[in-house]
Amino acid sequence: MTIFDRFNKVGIQRELHIEWFDQAARLYSMGFSKTEARQEIFSYLNCAPGFDTTPSKQTKTYVANALIKSWLAPDDDIVSLRNSVWKLLQYNVNIRLPVHWILLGAAYPFWFSVATVIGRLLNLQSQVTQLQVVTRLKEKYGDRQTVSRRARYVIRSFVAWGVLTDVETKGCYEKSSPIVISDDRLAVLMLESALLATPESKGALGMLLNNPAFFPFQFPVMTGDFISQRSDRIEVIRYGLDDELLKLKVK
Repeated sequence: MTIFDRFNKVGIQRELHIEWFDQAARLYSMGFSKTEARQEIFSYLNCAPGFDTTPSKQTKTYVANALIKSWLAPDDDIVSLRNSVWKLLQYNVNIRLPVHWILLGAAYPFWFSVATVIGRLLNLQSQVTQLQVVTRLKEKYGDRQTVSRRARYVIRSFVAWGVLTDVETKGCYEKSSPIVISDDRLAVLMLESALLATPESKGALGMLLNNPAFFPFQFPVMTGDFISQRSDRIEVIRYGLDDELLKLKVK
């Protein structure tokens, strides 16, 4: 998959569980190659949480692809983000959810697209329905059956990760309590992930801080100076009286 393809690909092919990404991070820390990691993931999934029965080879392949593209062999422009979040994870395992969230979202922007739709809806109402989410996604990706099916996988993943909660009405969800991001370095890396998931690799600071794709999280106050002091990969461009644009630096 080329970098261009990742912005258009509807690539989440089954419900994903956060524990699987913990395993992918462990394999990365142990220095496994892409081929070795795939074999280890296949073996791990035989008894992994999230399955009622042993998954098929096809299911294992779908899961392994997501884990490898996030942790073991991300696109070249995502490698620095992966390396940075791994360092933070060594000091605080409690940030595992936002770390996995942003790596997966950078590798598969469709993950962020589903989160963006849900976040926008939750800004207007207390609950969202699967139908509302799918309808809006089809406006962007086209009226394909794969959009509907894979959006459901992402939504169910959000429930499995605990950022959405099922309500009594089937196919209806509400937001869980927000996760407070207290680590400044992590907050800046989360903004970097949003830029990596954007074809133009840039965005207004105000829009990024209020990015609905980060609906499960609560950011600290951040200014352009704050970000530029903590990242050598993000360029801060000032325009107008008090507007700031964030842009990934060209390597």
